[in-house]
Amino acid sequence: MTDGRYPHIHVAAAAGRDAAAVRALPASTFGLAGDLPAEVTTGCGVRVPYAMTSPRPDRVTCPARREHARSEHLRLAERVERLAGLPGAPVGPDRATEAAARHREVAARFSGT
Repeated sequence: MTDGRYPHIHVAAAAGRDAAAVRALPASTFGLAGDLPAEVTTGCGVRVPYAMTSPRPDRVTCPARREHARSEHLRLAERVERLAGLPGAPVGPDRATEAAARHREVAARFSGT
């Protein structure tokens, strides 16, 4: 898909759950990092090269993927707030509110507002 027939930049299906951040933990702990995938699945199920994705709203050009990312960030904001209220939650209400606000801000950037 990098041959020019489909030039859009997409959002991976796991928008808001940054794979690079997940990979950083074992890398910083053990000094090892796994390879990034050659292809990823986007929000609508299309497989594209990893290089054709971005978590940044200003870089994503595919309108359907922008909407998917907006929805994912709003869903994650609600989930963080809900989980913070549970007994034994690893994140307190203040940090959960901050995290939810960040997800909502990113969602607004994906919607263009």
